[in-house]
Amino acid sequence: MNTSVARYETVATGVSFDADSVCFDLADGRSISAPLVWFPRLLHATEEQRQHWELIGRGSGVHWPDVDEDISVPGLLGLPD
Repeated sequence: MNTSVARYETVATGVSFDADSVCFDLADGRSISAPLVWFPRLLHATEEQRQHWELIGRGSGVHWPDVDEDISVPGLLGLPD
């Protein structure tokens, strides 16, 4: 696999939540989700804290400054960061 292509395809463009999951919208049109229990800081965060996120590394990760949480999108997909 060409890692430069994989890195582009796995960049996040948005984040949303439901009752049990965090969902990442990817630049290639896919969405991936993960259980909130994997991320205790987000699980226990308020809705306002969850909605205060920023893309980092050109979208290769997401950071929540209010709860000091970072999630790597390639890491969620089992790809090297």
